[in-house]
Amino acid sequence: MRLKLLILSLFTSFLFAACNKDEEITFDANAKLAFSTDSVLFDTVFTSIGSSSRRLKISNPNEAAIILSNIKLSGGNTSAFSLNINGQPLAEINNLKLNGTDSINVFVKVNINPTTESLPFVVQDSILFYFNGQKRSIPLVAYGQNANFIKNSTIVSDMVWDSKLPYIIYNSLTVAENTTLTVNPGTKILFHGNSTMSVRGTLNVNGTKADTVLFTSDRLERVYANETGQWNGIHLYPESKNSTINYAVIKNATAGLTIDGRSTGSEPKLLLTNTVIKNMEVVGLLGYETDITAFNNLFFNCGQYLLYGAGGGSYNLKQNTFAGYQDNKFARKTAAVYLSDFISTTQASNLSLQLSNNIIYGALADEFSIDKKSPTTVLTTVLRNNLIKTSKVIYADNLMNVDPSFLSSENYNFEIATNSAIVKKGFNLSSDNYFSTFLKKDLKNKSRIFPSTPGCYEAN
Repeated sequence: MRLKLLILSLFTSFLFAACNKDEEITFDANAKLAFSTDSVLFDTVFTSIGSSSRRLKISNPNEAAIILSNIKLSGGNTSAFSLNINGQPLAEINNLKLNGTDSINVFVKVNINPTTESLPFVVQDSILFYFNGQKRSIPLVAYGQNANFIKNSTIVSDMVWDSKLPYIIYNSLTVAENTTLTVNPGTKILFHGNSTMSVRGTLNVNGTKADTVLFTSDRLERVYANETGQWNGIHLYPESKNSTINYAVIKNATAGLTIDGRSTGSEPKLLLTNTVIKNMEVVGLLGYETDITAFNNLFFNCGQYLLYGAGGGSYNLKQNTFAGYQDNKFARKTAAVYLSDFISTTQASNLSLQLSNNIIYGALADEFSIDKKSPTTVLTTVLRNNLIKTSKVIYADNLMNVDPSFLSSENYNFEIATNSAIVKKGFNLSSDNYFSTFLKKDLKNKSRIFPSTPGCYEAN
């Protein structure tokens, strides 16, 4: 009996001691806390939209607990920033115990009120931490930007957008039939959530090498820089006509460009030049029985297709690079470039292809596919001096399965090494109708020397 009492007493004493150790608090003025960063920085945040959260981790490396007597925003209730401490939305907290070798998370967000400024501006505050007679300050810095906010809007008369302020699209923007939206050099058109630009009239994008036009998500923080599927894309409907896109970057959508329907005149439905289309969840350029002319464009990092053309139509493609490389999250099994006369048993049309000096290459064995399914349609192809990667068909007068020697495909640098086997293998396009306007220079505005290098970059 005495032995049992002794064991019980020792066990109770051990538990008591353990609890005491757990609850031991140090008030040593030299005790330190560790912070995961010495400042919290937000990239461009648009007024009235708000930011994503940033995490600040506070760790106690000491064996004993520390009491944080106060955590608060220096700017108090007037601050543009807000805090969430250990899952609790709080502007301020007192006497928070941080156990030894433990940590807490503080999440920070910012909401910036509109101003009259056209250029980016800086919003600042700090989080103050008080413990053991010490004060620690973590600066908070956000770059704010005003913008033109457009929600569920339709443009019904000709309009010009300039680069003074970005345009933020909520839900949808429609360019009405027989109406033209002209976009000047350097303009930024940003899309919130699953927003779409629908073109039933004409879209003219007039970027330059020095001032490209940007179409992307309104989330400009670094974490979203290459994130796919952040907005829906740009859709040119059957009634649209004579659209042009020159020197643009279209990125981070589900389907970058969807072109629907045939041209009603001699001009193509879309003239796409000197443009980069990248980071698409599904497809870069999607065509349905349409007419597309495309020169000097770069396509890469798309979930399924870089170019998908179905239902026939006409494709005039010269000096483009279709680089079938993508993030590891994509398990792509489809050819990078797919062209077909067929959509369904009731939707098929003649398919006309003029492809010269393109690079169609990537990580798969078969990156190019022409699919004729309907017995009633006509397939017309002029394929010359393209670099094509495929194991299924040998296309005469083209370069088959030759490594283009991209400078760094893993870093998405698709310029061509000067010692590449494809240098000077391009077809002479100096007699082409578009030579003087688009084909005599490459995507970087470098003059082409014919025979040129296939693809959007000249390596001569």
